[in-house]
Amino acid sequence: MSETIVGDRGMVVAPHKAAAEAGAEILRQGGNALEAMIATAATIAVVYPHMNSIGGDGFWLVREPGKEPRYIEACGGAGAKATIKAYREKEYERIPTRGPDAALTVAGAVSGWNMAYELSQSLGGRLDRPTLLSNSIAFARNGSAVTRSQAGLTRQHLAALSAAPGFKDVFLVDDQAPELGAILRQERLADTLDHLAREGFLDFYRGDIANEIAADLDRVGSPVTHEDLKRHEARMRTPLSVRLDDATVYNAQPPTQGLASLIILGVFDRLGVKRGETFEHVHGLVEATKRAFMIRDQHVTDPTFAGDLSVHLTPRALDREASFVDMKRALPWPQPAPKGDTVWLGAIDANGLAVSYIQSIFWEFGSGVVLPRTGITWQNRGSSFSLDRKALNPLEPGRKPFHTLNPAMARFDDGRIMSYGTMGGEGQPQTQGAVFTRYARFGMELGDAIDAPRWLLGKTWGSEHTNLRLENRFDPDLVAALARAGHDVEVISEGYADVMGHAGALVRRKDGRIYGASDPRSDGAAISA
Repeated sequence: MSETIVGDRGMVVAPHKAAAEAGAEILRQGGNALEAMIATAATIAVVYPHMNSIGGDGFWLVREPGKEPRYIEACGGAGAKATIKAYREKEYERIPTRGPDAALTVAGAVSGWNMAYELSQSLGGRLDRPTLLSNSIAFARNGSAVTRSQAGLTRQHLAALSAAPGFKDVFLVDDQAPELGAILRQERLADTLDHLAREGFLDFYRGDIANEIAADLDRVGSPVTHEDLKRHEARMRTPLSVRLDDATVYNAQPPTQGLASLIILGVFDRLGVKRGETFEHVHGLVEATKRAFMIRDQHVTDPTFAGDLSVHLTPRALDREASFVDMKRALPWPQPAPKGDTVWLGAIDANGLAVSYIQSIFWEFGSGVVLPRTGITWQNRGSSFSLDRKALNPLEPGRKPFHTLNPAMARFDDGRIMSYGTMGGEGQPQTQGAVFTRYARFGMELGDAIDAPRWLLGKTWGSEHTNLRLENRFDPDLVAALARAGHDVEVISEGYADVMGHAGALVRRKDGRIYGASDPRSDGAAISA
């Protein structure tokens, strides 16, 4: 069960308890939500290594009290040597998902930490980098316990991962997956984090750490060069938003699928559903998801090429999409579906500064490549590119790949601020829709909204299914009604399934009370300062 935690001195939510505690401790020391989030992000990169790494990307939504949210885009482009010609010459039909040729984009997460740190300083932040990274360094040097999901996913993908350079030296025990509870030490990563704490986050791109990263990437055969690292910068942008009946909801711009998450809520708000946990509720959200995914798959690409996608969030556009939804019959499906591994982290401090943050390496353990000098696991986000020059997301140097990850935030007319999100590839917009509507439309407590049984249309990490899967806690009559409406329904054997993602949420009311909840499907927690 997911318990709703209540406090008024700030709160942090993360899918690993140690990471949430690291952020809460920063709040107790007088840090703000941005500082707490950096500490949480650094710690979870160590203790939840199958889901994220400092060798991945990150996306932030940050809202100061009384102001519109800001969006930090911290994702890297393809390396200078990552060309369609080069991959074709290696006789690839598609970009591989593991190994050096999958490690083809710059890792942007740390550049986002830097921009968030600078923003924090401008808002009066007082804590230094060594303080913010102290927990992550300690866990990397002294060790952290292997979680159930890390042990299971390592076993599941052992053959592919063990072939990647450096992987078995860090994450295997006698060439086998570690057992639950085994102590994992990452000494080289501890040294890297310590160096970044002392010298600054941008050393990752333009300093000694960058030199080590570039040398290792070159040695293993990655297309990412030292110049690629040097050119990379995080960007501050305006988020996408959609106006609902009683709230404005915000999400990330392309190259993320934040557009889809907003379309789902905008369309659902127009369907006239009156009660939650009914056929109309689930069917309405699933059909809204299909409308959103079709638009996403036609338009979301590198922001340089995507154009202004806010045109899909106007009342007229959403009215049109809602008119296509048949509330009695399911639209035939599937469509192509990406997958991905991610963590969502949230923080709100006592002053009302709110953060919603996603950090990812795409698949479990990303490319599987672990750089020996720095201990960094490199993402495989670039495997979402196409080797077809006419595709929406063709591979080319400098281009940013499509991202499933998208952080969400809502501002209600009554003064509430909600920071929420989840991991889970294709499931992220769907779980966001489920959690938001259960809480904001149908009056569930935050913990109950996250705990309630979930569904998934299409793929997510570790799965090739494209049908509509439901956890086995749904009412059988509801399942039967969905099947009669034409949904390709599968009830899975689990009541709380990892495949449904690891969600979390925070809500700050106008009176300063903060409510938070973490997913029972994860190893996480909501912790009050």
